[in-house]
Amino acid sequence: MDIVFIIIGLVLLVAGGDWLLRAAVGMSLRLHIPRMVIGMTVVSFATSAPELIVSIKSALDGFPDIALGNVVGSNIANLGLVLGLTVILSSITVQKNFYKLDWPSMMLASLVLFGFIYFDGTIQRWEGGVLFGLLVLFIVIMFRNKGNAEVPDEVSDMEGHVPGGWKIFFFLLIGGGALWGGSELLIRGAVGMAQLYGVSERVIAVTVVSVGTSIPELAASVMAVLRKEKAISLGNLIGSNVFNILAVLGITGMITPIQAKDERLISNDIYWMLGYAVLVFLLVLVPKRMRLGWPEGIVLLGLYIAFVYVTL
Repeated sequence: MDIVFIIIGLVLLVAGGDWLLRAAVGMSLRLHIPRMVIGMTVVSFATSAPELIVSIKSALDGFPDIALGNVVGSNIANLGLVLGLTVILSSITVQKNFYKLDWPSMMLASLVLFGFIYFDGTIQRWEGGVLFGLLVLFIVIMFRNKGNAEVPDEVSDMEGHVPGGWKIFFFLLIGGGALWGGSELLIRGAVGMAQLYGVSERVIAVTVVSVGTSIPELAASVMAVLRKEKAISLGNLIGSNVFNILAVLGITGMITPIQAKDERLISNDIYWMLGYAVLVFLLVLVPKRMRLGWPEGIVLLGLYIAFVYVTL
């Protein structure tokens, strides 16, 4: 039943995130909010909703390792699994904004998180406030650089057919309900599996739960490649990582302190997250400057498989 709970929970999280995204974008377009603003704020928050709900719910339920492991594992999965598979299927050209804003923001957020949890293993409420404050600063800087920013496909696709008011309300209602119900089942199944197989909640969080909450990014990336649509932006995945740390852990930390019970979250997992951030930067610069192809994808995916093997 634990596996069934996890599968149903993941399905509800993916569906709920998609419904919430449609509602948020539709509402923003009906209010005539500029599409660039929608892309940089509404879409980013909506696509981070599964991680946010799972982290808040698990922290409040007394499973902080799931809250923290979910974010750390999702950031590793975004760069190792999602980006790795994407560039294996089709090479992508990296925008200049990568080393001007995207990568420095992700690296700064990762280092701040590392500094907060390394010494006492806890994200205190004030530290959550600092993370959220950095999120606000990040959004302000994005607005100042919006001339170089890209508009996510979700905004462009919906501009021609904005849903009516009742559809927006319906998507919002069922999306929120699906996210909450999905998080409930996913956490119950994850904790049950950890107890059944005698592994820690952290192991389940950085593997099963993190991959599950990264499914929307993976599905969108692969489908875009298969449909031969415009190349997936590395900036979008890095932006997701920034929001995971600053928004998800920031908001969760402000609600309740997050304490890492399993020390391997600090002694192992977060180093993998930092290592992937440095590796992506190096792969973008060499061997083919500002371009990622199948060789780089094999490196990223191979290391992710190694991470999962070491974790399990």
